Amino acid sequence: MPKTNTMLAAFALSITVALAGPAFAEKMKATLDGKSEVPPTTSAGKGAADINYDAATKKLTWKVTYSGLMGPATAGHFHGPAETGKNAGVAVPISNIASSPAEGSATLTDAQAADLMAGKYYVNIHTAANPGGEIRGQVTK
Repeated sequence: MPKTNTMLAAFALSITVALAGPAFAEKMKATLDGKSEVPPTTSAGKGAADINYDAATKKLTWKVTYSGLMGPATAGHFHGPAETGKNAGVAVPISNIASSPAEGSATLTDAQAADLMAGKYYVNIHTAANPGGEIRGQVTK
């Protein structure tokens, strides 16, 4: 009997661990284009941001790709809080945006995390031709 009890206890523990499991990152994305900028641009540029957010650690990670800009990328940012069609200040800079793809990460504050999860962040890429932003996309789940 003791061996059976030990086996049952081990089985129960393994099921508990499997069900609890690690926290999974929230998958998000942004599709960037000129018509989404405020005001819109005539850029034929396109881009995408693949974004992961781990709520347990508040770590935001991203991979931003783009092409067809009117010139070299001079800056890139996550902006917020702002809904689609509204502008906001820089929340998180994308420091290595000069080449595509640009990858990075940042740890968010509680307020930043709340805005991100509420859909109030957007990504944009700036060029000399469009210093206010050439392409933009709202972050969505």
